[in-house]
Amino acid sequence: MQTETESTTAVTRGSAHLPQVTEARNPGMDLDMDWVMRAQANRSAIERRAATLPGRRSVKKDYQAAWLLKAISMIDLTTLAGDDTPGRVRRLCAKARHPVRADLLEALGLERLTTGAVCVYHDMVPVAVEALDGSGIPVAAVSTGFPAGLSPFHLRLAEIGESVKAGAEEIDIVISRRHVLTGNWQALYEEMQQFRAACGEAHVKAILATGELGSLRNVARASLVCMMAGADFIKTSTGKESVNATLPVSLVMMRAIRDYQDRTGVRVGYKPAGGISKAKDSLTYLMLLKEELGHRWLQPDLFRFGASSLLGDIERQLEHHLTGAYSAAWRHPLA
Repeated sequence: MQTETESTTAVTRGSAHLPQVTEARNPGMDLDMDWVMRAQANRSAIERRAATLPGRRSVKKDYQAAWLLKAISMIDLTTLAGDDTPGRVRRLCAKARHPVRADLLEALGLERLTTGAVCVYHDMVPVAVEALDGSGIPVAAVSTGFPAGLSPFHLRLAEIGESVKAGAEEIDIVISRRHVLTGNWQALYEEMQQFRAACGEAHVKAILATGELGSLRNVARASLVCMMAGADFIKTSTGKESVNATLPVSLVMMRAIRDYQDRTGVRVGYKPAGGISKAKDSLTYLMLLKEELGHRWLQPDLFRFGASSLLGDIERQLEHHLTGAYSAAWRHPLA
């Protein structure tokens, strides 16, 4: 496995976005039921820690602008609507290539900035791949019966294969929540292993749908099982649940990632998704990430925001930083 210095250098040079390029992929391990069943979550302590973070950590002026630019580089710019059209996806891809207006980027002293990826339904993968050709921005496809994950299992595997064949370099799969709710960890492990195998060279993000798992302890255990089965990323939500990404859930999942790295030496990525729409919220998540997992995770190969409207608010904040005035949202395409 690469040293931390070598891996960080590769990312800094902008040589790649994907963890299988800058980071050895997670090979997984045998299911360790003793470790899974020992995983607990102290809800009151977790919620207290999460509640204190926004007021305790803040950055201002140039430092805030730098953090917001970092956040943009780690956004999976997403459209997952029933009325998606090729035109909308092409506009989204154009925004991913140029997420900040050229005049603002020039004033901030940057020549080039892109989002971490573009995330779409399978049907729109070929359109996105064509629109992003030559940009180095990967296409992520949601798969396995997204968002419920209740289609026949063989069709879920076939869907992964079709998305990879169409050019998706990242696959966001949804787990079967029933395995978690019934404590059938062996079934979840075997399901995740098969999803991982079906992805081939494409790296896999396991969506836990944390708002439907019943408890933070279940979130901790599901996180460990998915990583043991080879998930390259663990992700909070589909964005379609009533409760999506939250700071308490993020704290639990980040600590599971830290425990997994301590045990195996393998770094697994993290993706909060759903409900993160304000620039100040992105800063809070990044502060939590840095405190819990360290500087190495502040790169797009190990952290992503699953978001659609977040980019618009960040761009408005950057303009405010430069001009002292807030602009109208319509001045920022796709805001």
